[in-house]
Amino acid sequence: MGRNTRKRRSPLAVRAVAASAALAIGGGGLIWANFYASAHETNSSPNTTKAAAAQVATISCPDVGQKLTSVPANAKSNVDTELATLDKQITEAYARLASSRQAQTNDAGFVQNAILSPLKDKRTAVIGRIKIDFTRVGAAAPTTLDGLAACTGTTADQAQTTAGGQNNGQNNGGQNNNGQNNGGQNNGGQQNNGGASASAAPSASAPANIGGPAANGPVAADLVDITMVAANVQGKPQKGANASSGTFTTQCGVNANKNHNTDNVIVAPGVTNGAHHLHDYVGNQKVNAFSSNQTFLQGGTSCQNKSDLSSYYWPVVRLQNGTQDFDQNADGGGKEGNVGKILTPVQAQIKYVGSPASKVVAMPQFLRIITGDAKTTTNGLANANAHWSCTGFENKVQLTTQYPICPQGSNVVRTFAFQSCWDGQNIDSANHRTHVAFADPASGVCGNGFKAIPQLTMRLVYKIAPPVLQNGVVKNAFAVDGFPEQLHKSATDHDDFISVTTGGLANKIANCINTGKQCR
Repeated sequence: MGRNTRKRRSPLAVRAVAASAALAIGGGGLIWANFYASAHETNSSPNTTKAAAAQVATISCPDVGQKLTSVPANAKSNVDTELATLDKQITEAYARLASSRQAQTNDAGFVQNAILSPLKDKRTAVIGRIKIDFTRVGAAAPTTLDGLAACTGTTADQAQTTAGGQNNGQNNGGQNNNGQNNGGQNNGGQQNNGGASASAAPSASAPANIGGPAANGPVAADLVDITMVAANVQGKPQKGANASSGTFTTQCGVNANKNHNTDNVIVAPGVTNGAHHLHDYVGNQKVNAFSSNQTFLQGGTSCQNKSDLSSYYWPVVRLQNGTQDFDQNADGGGKEGNVGKILTPVQAQIKYVGSPASKVVAMPQFLRIITGDAKTTTNGLANANAHWSCTGFENKVQLTTQYPICPQGSNVVRTFAFQSCWDGQNIDSANHRTHVAFADPASGVCGNGFKAIPQLTMRLVYKIAPPVLQNGVVKNAFAVDGFPEQLHKSATDHDDFISVTTGGLANKIANCINTGKQCR
């Protein structure tokens, strides 16, 4: 997030701006008093800039769910509900943070005393109940949860750095995308070769504007002119003699029928609004928080192949141009900072591909896979798997920590390459990660006794007018929906999948891939 040298403004004027910059989002939505002035504003001082950058922009809490690598089956339902409660508590605390800017200005201890301390108490109670859920079924209470109750206030600069923004000079994290480097901004972005342009991007010293219509992002530093980013896509692993080189493409549409909800049956089964953001659904048409394996078999499908009852779902993309959509006053929508016009992809390709190192085994029925991490702004980039690009640039540039500004005539492309190694036993795991893994990026080999399965890949194309950066502020931005405290960072993009097939389709997909055919 850039900084710039500013002329001095009186403290009284600064307070007046802070007090008058409140932004109400929808009926009953978040209220945000924006402390962050435009990056190229000329009547502010370096001291004001420093003070603004030091304001608490979001709340960072340890991810309890990721520490639970094993949960007894008869405790899982209660634990899932408690984990969803933790997400709800963070959302409520963030709303409190966003609506109390003037109080924070008047009292330096307000965030700690009025928001973070009560949040810690609530989280302590939930973690205690999770431990009780274990002991009630005769299991030992997990010690990995000790010390995870306390949350911290994160400044705008810290949030940008954690999420892998312009202050992050490292590789953009994430996982290997079929052998591609997920670099995005490695030696690029706004560190060296990126940035929107020399004339439009904020300088390296301007404060972050945690703005956007929802006042929780994206900001100017979250976008980059893709023509200014150095090529970062690496080659795929060389195919060996035993490679499975076929493909299977399933055509399931673009969610033109507007099948949406804010649930997540994988992470928060039985919890309404467990995702706190809106999903597009294609494939299975009966997926919500209360769906079961039996429900999936009866759900019907948007796929042309009616044996493909799998559920493919992802956070919607919105255009933040001041337009309000149907959920402007709803949970998971405008009430949680997800505002703007919902965009339907103009193309959605779903393809299963093989392994460069071995044959694949069929996916087990009801296998669940989540790729990417919806909480990278607070978790960091270890599990990020976001890939953003533009048509005409996909083989050269893939971005993780910034959204692309595409040239005229080029469309935004959002791709996913799911984990392609399976432990051979489990269709899910307590943290929804350890039962699947990525293959080695150099060789394509699955490790630790894992088996290669068909790799699900998805390519979503959106027709979006290029956002404009004016005086360091982004106008008409686009962003994925997310948890409100995640600030709509591009790295939080993620995708969800539940494998449900009939008529032997899972075996047909594997056989097609293993025999080198291109099937539909």
